[in-house]
Amino acid sequence: VQLVESGGGLVQPRGSLRLSCAGSGISLGYHAIGWFRQAPGKEREGVACITSNLGYNATSYEDSVKGRFTVSRDNAKDTIYQQMNNLNVEGTAVYYCAAAHGDTESMEPEEYSCWGQGSQDTVAS
Repeated sequence: VQLVESGGGLVQPRGSLRLSCAGSGISLGYHAIGWFRQAPGKEREGVACITSNLGYNATSYEDSVKGRFTVSRDNAKDTIYQQMNNLNVEGTAVYYCAAAHGDTESMEPEEYSCWGQGSQDTVAS
């Protein structure tokens, strides 16, 4: 079982990035998926999550990203996306997607058991 993030990179302040999370050996539709980030010298924090299809794909966001980040699910591609708009320098971090064992609306890392390798996103002018 493996998750793979893609789509990260370097972007200027107020720019946008779209991250993708795809699974191998796992059907993401049955799992809540969370997006997390870890900035240099800081702990890993949850930024967004989306429940499973059975959970009606409900989304939750950390306060600092509300209105700027959007999580969505494409069942045909079995892929989760995180659209990140109006990025600021505090958005520089390694971003991870992770799958929960079942369904959850929590953004606590302990609730998630399968993690991607991470994608470095840098916001700089």
